[in-house]
Amino acid sequence: MKPDVTLAELPLRPELVGEQPYGAPQLDVPVRLNVNENPYPPSPAIIAEMAQAVAGIAAEIDRYPDREATALRSNLAAYLGHGLSAANVWAANGSNEVMTHLLGAFAGPGRRVLTFGPTYSMYPEYARNTHSEYVVASRRADYTLDAATVLAAIAEYEPSVVLITTPNNPTGTTTPLGVIREVLSATEVIVVVDEAYQEFARHPEQTALSLLDQFGNLVVSRTMSKAFALAGGRLGYLAANPAIVDACRIIRLPYHLSAQTQAIATVALAHAGEMLAKVDDLRATRDEMLARLPQLGVEVIDSDANFCLFGEFSDRHDVFVRLLERGVLVRETGPAGFLRVSVGTPAETEAFYAALASVLKEIR
Repeated sequence: MKPDVTLAELPLRPELVGEQPYGAPQLDVPVRLNVNENPYPPSPAIIAEMAQAVAGIAAEIDRYPDREATALRSNLAAYLGHGLSAANVWAANGSNEVMTHLLGAFAGPGRRVLTFGPTYSMYPEYARNTHSEYVVASRRADYTLDAATVLAAIAEYEPSVVLITTPNNPTGTTTPLGVIREVLSATEVIVVVDEAYQEFARHPEQTALSLLDQFGNLVVSRTMSKAFALAGGRLGYLAANPAIVDACRIIRLPYHLSAQTQAIATVALAHAGEMLAKVDDLRATRDEMLARLPQLGVEVIDSDANFCLFGEFSDRHDVFVRLLERGVLVRETGPAGFLRVSVGTPAETEAFYAALASVLKEIR
């Protein structure tokens, strides 16, 4: 093969031909509100403690990390509560790897993954990369789900794994706990409730974690990237029946979670109260955004997450570009005609409002 071979000339798997790497734009602009990060970094004291923990790990960097991340899983279980232990928790490099482990264990060739759109844009890639068939049933017109919709889709598609995202990305809508309970009562398939944004919900206590002691086919997926402001730490996790955790242990690559990641996440959990201190502020800013955006003359979808979906634009890419020209980066995702904006600091959010007002004046 010639040394300057191109991607198109390589013997790729057929389903990868023409595909592009996933990823939201990473641009150096004044206001970045496109990937739902918590804009408040840890305090200097916590940063120093994280650095000290990593320095301690460096003294043993010639050794492999704890393959089972036992101490970290115990700390995650304590944070979640609900009587969970380390045996109920699995951790990996972001919820992305958690989902890949789950689909590798319970989906795969000849099996089907079902979810409800519009929803998280990485799900089809998880399915593709695990050789799983991916099907999407429609949410209701207001982007919510009821048990009848979910169970009808399960009956139609006969999936091995069902993904229910609440609060949903990119719409921010929640699925009531009663709906999830009704679904679990009527199916034996693996039901993954993706709660990546649960800490931002108006009622975070209404979590599917409360159902784990009743249903052995339930998995609740979480992340430390969002509310914990640990996106750079890459730590996602799930809570489930210990047998499901064991299935993920079969699939995982050896030593998949670095010692540094385990150390940083452990420090963050030890200071959970402080790490989550800005969640209330972000929730309040989100609620303000839900009121302010209609005042600017755009529709906004009610959200329980740290972002809002707004529109509807005849050419959303044009609006995206005009906002970017004003130094504000949002996300082109979700239903046609809509854009998604993350909740930022007060200064970032005001800059977004000003930029959007300017764009709307220009195009209308």
